[in-house]
Amino acid sequence: APKDSYLRWEKILEAAKATGAEAVHPGYGFLSENEAFAQACADAGIVFIGPSPSAILAMGLKAESKRLMEKAGVPLVPGYHGAEQEPALLQREADRIGYPVLIKASAGGGGKGMRIVEKSEDFAAALASCQREAINSFGSDAVLIEKYVQRPRHIEIQVFGDTQGNYVYLFERDCSVQRRHQKVLEEAPAPGMTEAMRQQMGEAAVNAARAVNYVGAGTVEFIVEQTGGYDAPEAMKFYFMEMNTRLQVEHPVTEAITGLDLVEWQLRVACGEPLPLKQDQLQIHGHAIEARICAENPDNNFLPATGTLHVYRKPAVHTAFQRSRVRIDDGVREGGEISPFYDSMIAKLIVHGATRAEALARLDAALADVHIV
Repeated sequence: APKDSYLRWEKILEAAKATGAEAVHPGYGFLSENEAFAQACADAGIVFIGPSPSAILAMGLKAESKRLMEKAGVPLVPGYHGAEQEPALLQREADRIGYPVLIKASAGGGGKGMRIVEKSEDFAAALASCQREAINSFGSDAVLIEKYVQRPRHIEIQVFGDTQGNYVYLFERDCSVQRRHQKVLEEAPAPGMTEAMRQQMGEAAVNAARAVNYVGAGTVEFIVEQTGGYDAPEAMKFYFMEMNTRLQVEHPVTEAITGLDLVEWQLRVACGEPLPLKQDQLQIHGHAIEARICAENPDNNFLPATGTLHVYRKPAVHTAFQRSRVRIDDGVREGGEISPFYDSMIAKLIVHGATRAEALARLDAALADVHIV
């Protein structure tokens, strides 16, 4: 189980000391957003390749981060982000906001600890259910309540900061295609995005990062309301959702459209170097899409599937962990075992094309060449 393996960061520190390692890159798993691990690295004189423990803590608690973002002038969905957690008070706040509302675990993530409530009489039961899941998953039953945005899109901004106080945004990723609040497809740039909206969201994301003196790679996630659909981009409104204080699973699509290596940027920043480029030097080239390949059973409500990976065939022409027209990042091999203890995602397929239509066609062809049994 995770708590008996990679979450035992004391073992990682022991290995780092034994091998003379100067730094630790936490990847994009749970340890990458664990302020205790980041602090332990600092205390041991080992560089944690990521933000400071204080930034991780500030952005890790959803309610606290919302209060910080409000002070920084970042747009927020109408809601309640207070410390008082009496059920009667939460009920009154939900009634004030107006239904439907979304109850979210303050310490949550990954789609856990979330409930949509359509009417007032359903609130108490939904709150109790959400709090039970939150305490089991995160050790805290604190929640926040927000207006549930209709016809939402999930658009996030990749940001970077360095130790000299410089910040840039590396454009957006659209992660609206989800199942059970888990991302399935991610693409960049976002369809229908205007230059004006891109700049507004990018600057808001940079303000969010600056508010916590952020250093390294981070992602600021926004809920985007587009009541007029794709034909009315001028009607788009965006609201801060959360900041992920790490490299994202979907970072390869940003690498594809910018031509940059984000892990290299992380290492340079961790060494104390300034950001390699300024905002006016960054450009978008083409269109990229990532598909998460998961070990799930579509005949059983897409529940995780485990066992031996008997067949694992990939497209004949592809790269691994580096930019190309067809890229596959994976951590499994044919004949290996799919464990029940970890996330069901076993690979990521990333394609890049000159246009969105070309990228979609390339994705179709590449997926057709992937065979898994």
